[in-house]
Formats: sequence, structure tokens, C-alpha cells
Amino acid sequence: MNNKGKKKKNQVLTTNIFEQEELLKKIDAIRVNLKASTWRELETKGKFKKNEKLTFISDNMLILGCDIGSETHYVRAIDTRGRELSKSAFPFSNSAEGFHSAKEWAIKIAARNEKTQIVLGLEPTGHYWFCLATWMITNGISVVQVNPYAVKQTKEIEDNSQLKDDRKDPKLIANLVKDGNYGMPYLPEELYGDLRRLSMFRDQLVEDRIRALNRMHRELKIFFPEYKDAFGKINGPFCLEVLKQAPFPEDLITLGLDGIREIWHAAKLRGRGYSRAEKIINYANESVGLKAGAGVSKEAVKWFVKKIIELEEQLAEVEKQMEQKCLEIPHAEKILEISGIGENILAGILAEMGDISRFDDVKEIQKLSGLGLVACSSGKHKGKTKISYRGRKRLRYWLFQAAKSLVAHSEEFKELHVYYTTRAENPLKKMQSLIVIACKVLRVIYTILTKGVTYDPKKMLRDIKRQSKEKIAA
Repeated sequence: MNNKGKKKKNQVLTTNIFEQEELLKKIDAIRVNLKASTWRELETKGKFKKNEKLTFISDNMLILGCDIGSETHYVRAIDTRGRELSKSAFPFSNSAEGFHSAKEWAIKIAARNEKTQIVLGLEPTGHYWFCLATWMITNGISVVQVNPYAVKQTKEIEDNSQLKDDRKDPKLIANLVKDGNYGMPYLPEELYGDLRRLSMFRDQLVEDRIRALNRMHRELKIFFPEYKDAFGKINGPFCLEVLKQAPFPEDLITLGLDGIREIWHAAKLRGRGYSRAEKIINYANESVGLKAGAGVSKEAVKWFVKKIIELEEQLAEVEKQMEQKCLEIPHAEKILEISGIGENILAGILAEMGDISRFDDVKEIQKLSGLGLVACSSGKHKGKTKISYRGRKRLRYWLFQAAKSLVAHSEEFKELHVYYTTRAENPLKKMQSLIVIACKVLRVIYTILTKGVTYDPKKMLRDIKRQSKEKIAA
């Protein structure tokens, strides 16, 4: 190689080294200046609408789309015009090492493309995204989430194909973020986090108790078909104490009247249940249940009974903790003054709703619960109005339970229910009326929590919009 060739090669090497040094400086600068924005900064300063979302995605921002998996996540990078900046999807594990590798990968791409901030968009899949979102926000990367339904609906826009996989989804997610079709993730913290977890545990305990009860019912139906008539309330303390020791007819006959009453006396049970002892023995004597092969089923019933009692004790403890946590929320005690709303219902609503300061309007909570009204209309066709059912189904469940309880126990809500179902113009069906009342309950709760006012039933009735001059008696 002549001197001219060597000189040119050295110049190329020097240029590459200089570029590498410049790139490292940019990477270090990005690491230092990364700043994550959360719902506290964006949603508590007024409504975070579509225009604000588009403004937040600035030109100096690298947009990442991430498809969440149980063990491996896939991420791709684009700019604000939708041009892909990554060669392919980058896989990383659901661990600290994987999170670090994804961050470094994103910072290098940002440095090469003159970006200074990073936003990560993800599709909330189960609970697998919790740790990733928290880690990224802690390390200076903003995290937003897109609706899984929106990802499904836009899958054919990318390549006119119905294909949907772990490598295609990240780009779909990133493009949704670019266009402002995203929301800020909310993970309950401190008091609200404890309340949400306790609410989840309560639901799990209730499901386990129902499952154990159903399995116990199956065994009793085979070997003691008359058990419901004999015992009355099957999950009551009188019934469970007897079934724990003598579940089948031959055991009850052997035990006798005095034996049954002794079981109840030893359990310190009081009340009118003692009068059923003779009825239990009579049904046991006349039972047509199977007698052969009852040994294993007998032990199964005893085990189910013990499980039910244990679950009920755990459920009572969880509900006690929920009530205590619930009363720590400012003005929550004023909601309990409403006849028909008890600690269980209020705790369920507050656990699913979370920190109320993140909402600017009660309609946002109504939409979150899936109680928002939707209709499909076009031209002369006017579609039927119904609720969306999209949102937190547990919040919708507890609001509906509150509506049913209020209609049963509160005079003003009972009158309101009668008005909605019997008014001259557009009377509602009973289920429709309960949904309207659930939305009204939500507005009452929102007003009390945000303004600290005391519930006034007369004012609540005056605020109802009527279609005629007829007034509800207040």
C-alpha cells in the first residue's frame, strides 16, 4: 500500500474514532437529562385531551412501542413521523438485566437520531407490565399505555395483513402513541394500593368460598338429597358445625337430638337454630340418598366445611382491614351517612376508582367504569343507546350493587327509581333505571370526596332533570 492509501485509511480511522467519541458524549448527555412524566404531572393540571397528548410527543422524543410478555418483551423504535429507527424488534427479558439492556438500546438509537427524551408505549397485558413500567419511570423514561382493542383494530393498517404477533405489535403500539391515542398508566400507591390489593384478595376469597360450597352441595345432593330442607341455611353456623362432624344421614341418626344440640352448645351458638334438631333427624331417617361408597365423600364434605369456615374467617379479616383503610380517605365517612351504602360497597368502589385527584370530571370515572353511553347512528338510522361495558368491570359491579342497595334502603332513591320507571315520557325499564341511579350515585360520591360536602337527599332530588313539571316529593 502506498503512502497515499495509508494516509486515507488513517483519516477514516480518525474520523470513526471522533464519531464514536461524539456518540458517547451524546449518550452520556441523554442519560443525565432523561426525565419521566407521570399522570401526576400531566393529568392533575387539567384535562389531558388529544391536543395535549400530541403536544407531549415532541420532535425531540424517541417513541418506543413494547409488546408485553410473561417472560420476554419486544420493543421497536420510531420517530414522530412514524419512520422506524430500529432495524428490527429488540427482545429483552422481564428482569433487571433485561430492563437495563432495553434502556441502553433505546439511548443509543436516540443519540444517533438527535433525540433527547424517550417515551415507552405498551399494551397493558395482565400484571406483567407493572414492574417494567415502574422501572422505566424510575429511570427517566416516560411510560404511556394504549388500548388493546385499538391495537387489534389497527393491525391491518400496517401491512394490510391480519397477522398479529410479538414483532408486529410493537410498531402498531408506537404508531398509536405517535398519533396521541394513548393514556397515562395508573398504579395505585400507598393507601390506594393497599385498598386495591385487599379488594382483589376479597374477590379471590369469595370465589374460593363459592367453589367450596358448590363442591359440598354436589356431595350432599348424592348422599343426603334432603339436606336443604333439613338444615335451612346451608352455609349458616348451625349447619356447618353439624356437617363438620356428621355430614350424612346415618351419622346424624347415630348422633341423635342430644348429640346435635351438644355440638351447637359446645360451639357457643345461640338462637332459634336449636328447634331444627328434630327436623334434621326426621329428614335423616327418611333420606333416599345413596349409602354405598359414602366413606370418601363423607371426608370430602368435612374438608369442604372446614375450608368454608376458614375462608369466612379470612374474609372477615380482609373486610375489616378494608373498612379501616377506607375510612383513612378524606370525607369517606360522609358517604357512609347515605342510607344503603355500607362499608363493603364503599370500599369496593374506592378500591377500584383509586386516587380521585387524577380525575377532572365525574364523566371520566363513568367512562372508566364502562357506564358511558354509546350509540351507533348514521344518516336516518338512529342506533340504540347502551352502556359501553368497556372499563373496570369491578368498579361497574360495585356501583350497580350500590344502586340496588340504595333503591332497597333509601327512600329518596326508591322514589327516584319509581319516577324513572313510571314517568309519562320515555319510561325506563328497571335495569335501565338502576344503571341511571348507579351513575347518579357516582356523581354523589365524586362531589362528596372532592368538595367535602355533606349528603343532602332533598338537594339530590332537586338536581334531577325531569321531562315534565311533575316534581318528586322531597
